[in-house]
Amino acid sequence: MSRVLVTGGAGTIGAAVVRRLLADPAYEVRVSDQRMAPQWMREGCEVHTGDLRLPVEARAATKGCSHVIHLAAIVGGIANFHRLPHTLTEVNNALYNAVIRAALDLEVERFVYVSSSMVFERAELFPTPEDYLPQCPVPLSAYGFSKLTGEVYCRAAHEEHGFPYTICRPFNAYGPGEVPDDEPGIAHAVPDLIRKVLAGQRPLEIFGSGEQTRTLTHVDDIADGLVAAMSSPAGLNEDFNISASRELTVAEIARIVWESCGADPKKFALKHLPSFAVDVQRRWPSIEKARELLSWESRIEVEEGVASTVHWLRGRQAAA
Repeated sequence: MSRVLVTGGAGTIGAAVVRRLLADPAYEVRVSDQRMAPQWMREGCEVHTGDLRLPVEARAATKGCSHVIHLAAIVGGIANFHRLPHTLTEVNNALYNAVIRAALDLEVERFVYVSSSMVFERAELFPTPEDYLPQCPVPLSAYGFSKLTGEVYCRAAHEEHGFPYTICRPFNAYGPGEVPDDEPGIAHAVPDLIRKVLAGQRPLEIFGSGEQTRTLTHVDDIADGLVAAMSSPAGLNEDFNISASRELTVAEIARIVWESCGADPKKFALKHLPSFAVDVQRRWPSIEKARELLSWESRIEVEEGVASTVHWLRGRQAAA
């Protein structure tokens, strides 16, 4: 049996990963997160709550684990990236230093670094394959650069020490688990839009023209892809786009959210707010590598996934 450390396991993607691992008797799970883990997680996993930026805590969390899925980071929606550029760079780099060092010293069998589609924020080739990264212009956002830095850390540790890594880049994660914020843009787009529609916002406000494209990928699909990459011999020292394949405009996503919330399709209307300095205009990855090497591809259609997310948020609001 393998023991897997999931850093950031109480987050939206982290919780989906933990659920996926717990469903497989081949794995024991340890979660490291300073946030309060939900009851089901505390009952099914070991829980570590120390600050992973501290080497002693990173070692304590990693000791006895054969695998690490590293999700802990400062993340959020587009407004968060612009509000906290130095904080996220400082925190995320400190996490790389401590967590990767602990994994090296304790000789884990596989370290899965969960990167981001934002490493491709300036991509000019679509659908964007993994091997395009060396030619892709460097991200302008601190967040994109920070996530790219984590990839460099993994490859550097491999080149110098033989570090066994796998890099996974989720694209536009959404699904039950992420709570929208009162300030637009702090949370990701889907919970932000759901909150607005359920609150009766008419017309529905979006950032920018609405012609920007995204590839929404449900957290359960992402979790399945991360575990597939971690467990497959073909994933060793490789990088993968973990994504759905359907490219949608932000306006199309807004309409799907609108109708999933039960709003009148005939009354759908958008109000366009000024966008941010960095607002990726197109995001559409190639998924062939994961399909060929991991035999993995997403299964949950956007309409189904958004509907389940609406249902979850409604239930949470009713219980509040």
